[in-house]
Amino acid sequence: MHSNLQTMLSLPLLHRGKVRDIFDISKDNMLIVTSDRLSAFDVVFDQPIPEKGKILTSIANYWFDKTEHIIQNHLTNIKLDEVLPSIEAEMLQGRAIVVKKLKPLPLEAIVRGYLIGSGWKEYLESGSVCGIDLPLNMELAERLESPIFTASSKATAGEHDTNISFREVESLVGENIAEQIKKISLALYAFAKKHAQSRSIIIADTKFEFGLDSENNLTLMDEILTPDSSRFWSLTDYAKGKSPKSFDKQIIRDYLEMLDWNKTPPAPIIPKSIMNKTAEKYRDIQSILCS
Repeated sequence: MHSNLQTMLSLPLLHRGKVRDIFDISKDNMLIVTSDRLSAFDVVFDQPIPEKGKILTSIANYWFDKTEHIIQNHLTNIKLDEVLPSIEAEMLQGRAIVVKKLKPLPLEAIVRGYLIGSGWKEYLESGSVCGIDLPLNMELAERLESPIFTASSKATAGEHDTNISFREVESLVGENIAEQIKKISLALYAFAKKHAQSRSIIIADTKFEFGLDSENNLTLMDEILTPDSSRFWSLTDYAKGKSPKSFDKQIIRDYLEMLDWNKTPPAPIIPKSIMNKTAEKYRDIQSILCS
């Protein structure tokens, strides 16, 4: 049984994340189903963003394919009907993928090209982001001279991710893997930034997740360069000093910031018009970047 919020299958459930449901296939492979669930401020809402799961899956697969020359990823060529009864395979078409089982690394690798979000808040307090000193008197949404690699520790359900320094990354995964993650994250961002700019889109920041395969090779996993993991801005609307309009769930975050809500469950109800507008933004960035 599948609803756009939750999936129940004949396969054993391994994990239900904020947005994805993961099912066991074999010792080497698992099934990831991307739901339409909304997660904002690390709280999962009871309302779906229409067709979000299919849009995210399509965008991520597009980028995984485009970046294989930089790093291997978790995709396999196994089709859904090879691992699921036909009724389940049909139901999940477009929102489920069979991937390699990896040993996930306990951090999110974030590349920032512009000063916004938690990076901006941290800069206002300390003049730095994740221990990286930045020039004085920078403005909101200002472009950084060079993109910076930062990271956050992965939060457990209901907790908030925390920005960490590169030294902390090294202590989590070891110096060698930390250096690889940094180098590859910056290379992925540079590649994607060039592609996006050719379509008049700015990638302000984005996050990557990595795991190790059975031979301890670094492998890109989860999702990549989607509106859930990245901030996309229109190049024509961009001006430093103000928060640019973005092709993601920023419209939802802005609405929630206006409420008297302490960012813990239960989640408030979001007007349907705002959910539909968000879905529109997701579809827009898909057609701009992935056509």
